[in-house]
This record gives sequence, structure tokens and C-alpha cells, in this order.
Amino acid sequence: MQTQKKPLIIGIAGGSGSGKTTVAQELLNRVGPDKIAYIPHDAYYKDLSGLPPTLKAEVNFDHPNSLETELMVQQIIQLRDGVAIELPAYDFSTHSRTKETILIEPRSVIIVEGILIFADPDLRKLYNIKIFVDTDSDLRFIRRLKRDIDERGRTPDSVIKQYLSTVRPMHLEFVEPSKRYADIIIPEGGHNTAALDMVVARLQEMIQ
Repeated sequence: MQTQKKPLIIGIAGGSGSGKTTVAQELLNRVGPDKIAYIPHDAYYKDLSGLPPTLKAEVNFDHPNSLETELMVQQIIQLRDGVAIELPAYDFSTHSRTKETILIEPRSVIIVEGILIFADPDLRKLYNIKIFVDTDSDLRFIRRLKRDIDERGRTPDSVIKQYLSTVRPMHLEFVEPSKRYADIIIPEGGHNTAALDMVVARLQEMIQ
């Protein structure tokens, strides 16, 4: 009896606004969405719907404690073992988990993406390949500012305040040190076509 081949699990980490999602999307497009299950750490933020707005504003969303990483580990293991999962859906405008979930079927490749996915030892040991997207802090800040205003309904002042109070300190404490666990470092993220070509070629070779 032939045993089922385990999927390849790839972790893509990097600072907020580094281009992690762009790299993940590029891999999805070039390797094929039919071969990849995409799991963003952002989907696992803890539900804060019971907190008043003043307390929600004080939550440090860049600290590992703000995420339900244990559930993420369980669901990655389920996918690895060939079992479909119900991925949580998070509403950033209200800081709450929605009632809807997203069905994710097992695939040949599992891409796990997030700023803190190398900071957790239980997550780290699941990856076959660890990629860190390394981008200058000024570019990361500009991208985050634009994203939070355009997509998450934030004001420039609130984005700047959050960046200075939590995003930057947590990057220095958790994200930047986790770079040492990476197998591959991609400067400038999705704009680095040479690095992406190499990763895509290696992925296709390993899948085949």
C-alpha cells in the first residue's frame, strides 16, 4: 500500500509591510493555487468583540499573545495530515472574528505567512523551508500607512501612533531576531525577481 506524500510546508516571515503577502501571492500565481493552501497568521487574531473600543485601541496587535497560535498549529497539522480545515476570518475594522470561516483543502504545498511565524517554536518546527522577506524600515512603514488607511479605515495619526508604540518595538523584539531561523532571505520581497525565480524553481522541483 502506497503511503500518501506529506505536503511541503513553507513559512514566509518578515516585518509589517515587508512584502510577505506579495511573495506568497507570487508563489500562488506561479506554482498554481490548485497546489497551494495559503494560511495567514493574521486570520488567527483573538476575537475582541467583547471589549469596549477604548480597550481595543490599547491592545498590542504586534505581540505574540494577540494571536491564537495554538489553533494555527493544530490546523496546519490537520492539513499536513490530509484533513480540510475551517480557516477563521478576521475583521480588522472591528477587531473581531466573523462568524464565517474559509474552507481550506489539503494541497501539495502549505504556505504559512505572518510577521511572528518564526518567533514561535511550535510553528517553526513545522516548516520544511523558512523564508524571511527583508525590507528597509522606511519602505515598510510607508506601505503599512497606505494599507491601513486604504483597506482598514484607519486615520494617519492612529497608524503613526500604533507604529511608534507597538509595531516598531515588537519588530525589534520579536520579528528581527527571528530572521536567524530563515533558510532563505529575500531582500525587497516581491520585487526581487531573481530570488523569486529561484524559490519557484525549487518548489516545482520538490513538488514533482
